[in-house]
Amino acid sequence: MKILVTGTSGQLALSLAERAKGKANIVLVGRPDLDLEDLATFAPVLKSVAPDMVINAAAHTGVDQQEDEPQRAFRINAEAPAELARLTRLAGIPIIQVSTDYVFDGKAAQPYSETDMPNPQTVYGRSKLAGEEAVRAGNPDHLVVRTAWVVSRHGRNFVKTMLRLSATRDRLQVVADQFGNPTEARDLADGLLAAAASWRKQGGFPQGLYHLAGQGRANWFELATHVFTVSASLGGPSALAEPVGSEQWPAKAARPANSQLSSDAFARDFSYRAGEWRERVAGLVTELVGSANR
Repeated sequence: MKILVTGTSGQLALSLAERAKGKANIVLVGRPDLDLEDLATFAPVLKSVAPDMVINAAAHTGVDQQEDEPQRAFRINAEAPAELARLTRLAGIPIIQVSTDYVFDGKAAQPYSETDMPNPQTVYGRSKLAGEEAVRAGNPDHLVVRTAWVVSRHGRNFVKTMLRLSATRDRLQVVADQFGNPTEARDLADGLLAAAASWRKQGGFPQGLYHLAGQGRANWFELATHVFTVSASLGGPSALAEPVGSEQWPAKAARPANSQLSSDAFARDFSYRAGEWRERVAGLVTELVGSANR
């Protein structure tokens, strides 16, 4: 099965290429060949690659930056998925659109399920929700998968930032009143590959919208503390994390207080759950510290 994945350097794209060995032929395509800001580049790439499926793993994820450039955010996160959906429908192939917890306002007391009403509070959240809607409207053979708090050994993410900062600082203030599900990108990749295999076997997806995130709840302070504890045990960089409220770290774009996603529907229909976050983060930190010490 040949799967075209948008992006060549993102956490998910690289994790898909890594985890697909022996399962699928992943073709990563990004700029300049496929530019999410230039919709005219899409058709030639689809014709050249001739994939069996497309996974749109690329996006404009600069949450604060997008508050100043909403047109660009909607171009990349909404108009690009709309065009990909149109072209894949014409080609008779399915599309998987990766979305985000930011489509919710974060005010719920429990993890969000697929039936909860979105209410995005940021340009990023609104543009990603528009992308979801465009894919649903543009190609009936679609899957939208929302995820959250993605970390990996690739690109920029919270775990790598904490390790980098702790190499030069003894103390770090970390927000303790925002909760979510830390998700290892390889788990997300494995889940999407499981969904792709199911599509191939069943000839379609059971439903069009799912949540897939790591198991267990954490706040950023708890996540940072775990990173530092594991790193210190390996002789790596560490710092003392000090819990603070969101009001002490003002940002242009409001972060959801509750980003937890229920992945029960995904587990039911694809027989797959992402790993428990503490275990996965410990493994990731071990990799990162080990590679830095070599």
